[in-house]
Amino acid sequence: MDVPLQHASAAVLKRMKRGGGAGVFSRSIEKMRRAIPDLTLRTSFIVGFPGETEKDFAELCDFVRETQFDWMGTFSYSDQEGASAYPLEKKIPPIEFERRRKHLMEIQRQISKKKKKQLVGRKLDLLLEGVSGETDLLLEGRTPMHAPEIDGKVFVNDFPPELTPRPGEFYRCEITEAHDYDLVARILEPLS
Repeated sequence: MDVPLQHASAAVLKRMKRGGGAGVFSRSIEKMRRAIPDLTLRTSFIVGFPGETEKDFAELCDFVRETQFDWMGTFSYSDQEGASAYPLEKKIPPIEFERRRKHLMEIQRQISKKKKKQLVGRKLDLLLEGVSGETDLLLEGRTPMHAPEIDGKVFVNDFPPELTPRPGEFYRCEITEAHDYDLVARILEPLS
């Protein structure tokens, strides 16, 4: 499920003309996770929005640590003439919002690494997309938890000798390795 929350600080969200905050979001996410076992949760945040204080940013970092998103993107605020945020005061210097973006993504990298390691040994369905863009020695695909062109990849480095994997086909695979954002798998069998 993709839920673009944008921020966790109620003060920043108010300046963005959005509602909510960390408490409301946490309760909603908790309900979703209880109702949908194995829910994959993706979100995106904006850092450096005009007026974002260190306290607001710390609240966002704490929220990300507590919530443990499966996938997360972080974007730096970009001043666009004509946008409703353009005339707002208290602009954050670009060097500062880039520092914040990198810090938040480092928090998420650690979360992602831990979550991906928990998948090692698990059997999942895989849509094979073809030869990897990284190297022609690997195949790549995605599982139901991977959005195309957004999330990490599943690299396939092994399959039964009698099988000729075909792009566009579904296979049962076993996760054999985990990296910060990507997984490595071996194909077990085609799905009928």
